[in-house]
Amino acid sequence: MRIPFIDLKQQFHRLEPEIRRRMDAVLAHGQFILGPEVDELERELAAFTGVRHAIGCSSGTDALLLALMAHGVGPGDAIFLPPFTFVATAEVVALLGATPVFVDVDPETFNIDPEALRLALRALDMGDPGKYPLPAGVGRLTPRGVIPVDIFGLSADYAAIQSLADKHGLFVLQDAAQSFGGLYHGKRCGAMGHVGATSFFPAKPLGCYGDGGAVFTDDDELAALMRSLLFHGKGGHKYDNDRIGINGRLDTLQAAILLPKLAIFTEELDARQRVAERYTELLAPVPGLTLQAIPQGCRSAWAQFSFLHERRDAIQQALHAAGIPTAVYYPKPLHMQKAFANLGYRPEDMPVSLDLSRRIMSLPMHPYLDDALIAEISAAVAGAAS
Repeated sequence: MRIPFIDLKQQFHRLEPEIRRRMDAVLAHGQFILGPEVDELERELAAFTGVRHAIGCSSGTDALLLALMAHGVGPGDAIFLPPFTFVATAEVVALLGATPVFVDVDPETFNIDPEALRLALRALDMGDPGKYPLPAGVGRLTPRGVIPVDIFGLSADYAAIQSLADKHGLFVLQDAAQSFGGLYHGKRCGAMGHVGATSFFPAKPLGCYGDGGAVFTDDDELAALMRSLLFHGKGGHKYDNDRIGINGRLDTLQAAILLPKLAIFTEELDARQRVAERYTELLAPVPGLTLQAIPQGCRSAWAQFSFLHERRDAIQQALHAAGIPTAVYYPKPLHMQKAFANLGYRPEDMPVSLDLSRRIMSLPMHPYLDDALIAEISAAVAGAAS
């Protein structure tokens, strides 16, 4: 029997009665848009994250978009972000007419490198791509914000990033699509920066059964603005439009599904940590294999369990033959994507991201992996790596 990469069936089997009860309640009351389950979920998410406001929305992508729109991002603005991530982080910047400025990542944590960010800010301030690679042919840009992406579940170095942002007058948007539930020095991911965003895509640590997302902030005005923006720029009522917005509401059915999942989320995070620790124990001794470094004071949500190896492709093939699924996040960094070719980056401009893309691979990771399966997968990796 093939091993699942992410086992949503076991979770559903555990929660099926409560999920069905919650969905039946929505079908009974018929409030499919902004029903009471959305309000309930937002209160629970805010309490879990430790922020004043949690606002459900239609996807993780729209969560990022709402946060940028609320900050008035547009043409001529520069938004700093890593190229070693999913396209959505840079896509929303480009959709608003702003310019993604790519900043390479740390070779140990795989998150945005604060020192590289410092160099990129200096280069843009001086207008000198010799100091750090900058987008080509875009004229003078105004630094506006930075979007650290918490890769594979691990938070970025927010103390260092916030210090640089404060110095340069930038807002910080935490992309916690992969890290929601993780910790950074006692704070939940989503609560860092001026605003946080997450995704409830089914494969995320906390996922629904479709698309969904949320934004988080302690700023009352920012929260009110994002609530308006996600409902077509709504003012006092649904036919009163104060601004141009989007249709970004979270479906009531998805909120109903998320509520039972959130109730066991802390327990599942503990289980993910156990799985990661067992993988680490078995794989750390494998020659040539490098694991993602978890800095002191941080706890990953373990959206993925990833490692680096020069023989990545051969290991993948061997595991596939053994019925063990793997994935590569990400095979092509954003600065090399055709969609951003107009920015004029060269592959070697982001050497760490380029290197990671050639050596990275991820193993099955979910809260319901037992020790026997972890041992089987780890033994297959060790055998293929030798």
